[in-house]
Amino acid sequence: MVLKTFGWSFAVTALGLVAAVFYGGWTAFGLVAILTILEVSLSFDNAVVNAGVLKKMSEFWQKIFLTIGILIAVFGMRLVFPVVIVSITAQLGPIEAVDLALNDHARYEELVTDAHPAIAAFGGMFLLMIFLDFIFEDRDIRWLAWLERPLAKLGKIDMLAACVALIILLITATTFAVNAHQYGGVYVDKSSTVLLAGVAGVVTYMVVGGLSGFFEEKLEEDEEREQEAEEEARRTGKPVSATKLVGKAAFFMFMYLEVLDASFSFDGVIGAFAVSNDPVVIALGLGIGAMYVRSLTVYLVRQGTLDDYVYLEHGAHYAIGALAVILLVTIQYEVPEVVTGLIGVALIAWSFWSSVRRNQRLRAHEEKEVALAANEV
Repeated sequence: MVLKTFGWSFAVTALGLVAAVFYGGWTAFGLVAILTILEVSLSFDNAVVNAGVLKKMSEFWQKIFLTIGILIAVFGMRLVFPVVIVSITAQLGPIEAVDLALNDHARYEELVTDAHPAIAAFGGMFLLMIFLDFIFEDRDIRWLAWLERPLAKLGKIDMLAACVALIILLITATTFAVNAHQYGGVYVDKSSTVLLAGVAGVVTYMVVGGLSGFFEEKLEEDEEREQEAEEEARRTGKPVSATKLVGKAAFFMFMYLEVLDASFSFDGVIGAFAVSNDPVVIALGLGIGAMYVRSLTVYLVRQGTLDDYVYLEHGAHYAIGALAVILLVTIQYEVPEVVTGLIGVALIAWSFWSSVRRNQRLRAHEEKEVALAANEV
């Protein structure tokens, strides 16, 4: 099972490290290894949240997520995205931006760093919307019941998550963005940029998340109709036509996963420049890490881990909330990547331990009931 799920990750790791040696010697090898560990540590919560969405999709779309999805993640977000940001912010043509990335690493790093406020605002608001929608939803299983119960009651107010997110964006634009951190320790006013990028993040979440939710609901309705049609067909002997709605539902859920992964990768892409300013080294390291995150997502789905450890999804969403806040704070202040990674790992580890304790209590309760029933007999 492990080899089947992680086989491609192992192969990509070997190829990536060999490519690093040929590209920049053992120094590049070490940097790629460090960046791989950085990406995995920062994105473990990403894998847990992705698994919650991916388990609703068919095995075919899970394979699409691991193939086409990984190409988008590695080449799109880890290699092309920084170049596109440089091209837009510096008003350069695509060819000039690529030439800058390959031949002037210092200038390339400077431009990407200067674009960080807009990137952080977009990604931070997208992730914040995910967190707010989660904690404002009424759930049968609650991890931190003392907090989640009253928030679920507040969540009955329409559009509360969007209102809270926009209020936080306004506060961010009038505080952190006024003295946004730029390359070389310079601080400038990026209020309008942060406000525009943040609104774009909220709108992107509402559009992509709304479409995926809409088609998911349509899929459930269609499955109910299909079951009724099958029962009718068994009675009458007539064939039943297959639905085409599954493809639309899976496609929009796939798009939602890709935007989600992109938002998670913002901090990793920016943080990678603390390790190296070579775009090829960054793409290799983060690309290998992204492959492991993809494989881990599928592994969690196929092993049913989220069903066995019911608080993991809660911990991952709290880690998302923490990451969203950290991204907004980094508009003005530098936050070490190790802090970001440790917060996420700590929250997920806590939720995992809580799940284990819950399972032990349930098992003990069941054994007690069995023993009482045996004594009564």
